[in-house]
Amino acid sequence: MKRNILLAAAVMLFAMAISASAQKASDFSGTWTLDTAKSKPADAAVESQTLVVTQTAAELKYERTTVRKADADQGRGGRGMMGGGNATASFSLDGKETVTEQEGRMGKIPVTNKAAVAGDGSVKLSSTRTFNGPQGEMSFTVNETWKLSADGKTLTIERETNSPRGASTSTSSYTKK
Repeated sequence: MKRNILLAAAVMLFAMAISASAQKASDFSGTWTLDTAKSKPADAAVESQTLVVTQTAAELKYERTTVRKADADQGRGGRGMMGGGNATASFSLDGKETVTEQEGRMGKIPVTNKAAVAGDGSVKLSSTRTFNGPQGEMSFTVNETWKLSADGKTLTIERETNSPRGASTSTSSYTKK
């Protein structure tokens, strides 16, 4: 009898450990608009930005559309501090790397994306672009942590960018439409 109780307790502990280790991402699906007043550092060149997120249990995809102020392209190549311009990306939520190609000034550039789900439901996204430029091989890495507010109406993206020009950090705040 004692042996059966111990065996049942061991099986229950094992089942609870497995379910606790399977992390589930928050659902970031929806259309989000950038709140420039709550984003740091604020990018004065951005007039508006929309993030459309589609998410399943296995994948997170987004399409970011940025509208820049009319005089914003001068001296910046059309890109500001809060994530550049328009972009699309897809991440496998099972931790596997995905490789896609992005058209750039130097031709097609391979982009390696990877996602990791944290215990609190946040998602860590990593994108790396490596290519040969005029100064040799160059690499750009963007690490983002996506978090939802308790009510699910605010998406905060903490971003760290590393490039040949150095490292920078920013926080973007989005409101759900």
